[in-house]
Amino acid sequence: MIQRRQFLSACAAIAGASGVGAMNGEWTSATPRVYSRSRLIDHFGEPIKVAGLAARTNYVFQYPFAGTPCFLLNLGRPLTGADKLLRADGAPYAWSGGVGRQRSIVAYSAICAHKLAYPTREVSFIRYQPERSPTSDGNVIHCCADHSVYDPSAGARVLSGPAPQPLAAILLDYDAEHDELAALGTVGAEQFDAFFSKYDFKLTLEYGRGRAHAPVGATTVVREMTQYCRQTVQC
Repeated sequence: MIQRRQFLSACAAIAGASGVGAMNGEWTSATPRVYSRSRLIDHFGEPIKVAGLAARTNYVFQYPFAGTPCFLLNLGRPLTGADKLLRADGAPYAWSGGVGRQRSIVAYSAICAHKLAYPTREVSFIRYQPERSPTSDGNVIHCCADHSVYDPSAGARVLSGPAPQPLAAILLDYDAEHDELAALGTVGAEQFDAFFSKYDFKLTLEYGRGRAHAPVGATTVVREMTQYCRQTVQC
């Protein structure tokens, strides 16, 4: 049976955050948004096993729409969550931490919160950076398009750069019996409308008219970044 305690804990963490009442309209707008459940699979159609996810490696999948990429990361250590995260509109929210047996698995929207840079088939200016670079520390998500830097171990909180808010977190359901994952929704600031507006022409060329907006189905394919796009910019 699929265990949903870690997903439900995300809702509980938000509802229990200090200083914000459950009936506060601003707070209500920052609660998790649930989409259709989509199981994470490999390109052969087999379910992704958490035990097979290499630590500190970039994986990419689409969720909740066919054209919206996300990062899947195994950070290699337990992650307990983060509260007092803020959207650009000031609405607070909490992130429940990693999932999996070691609570080391996280997922985030791969659309930068500043100018909406994202991984394409040709190139990615945004990626998880395991090692220190001349421009940032290691173990961060770094967007080389504008040098926004996020902490994936703390709800993708902004560490530096012009990004006005964290990356939206993808809520994951972990099936402990089978060691499998499914995406269920988001928490934080979604930017899908702005993304589709900005890249409408490009996405139409890549996916066909309207298809990038289509919700993902019962499954979504996970690929290593090196298999997903031809070049990853380093900075």
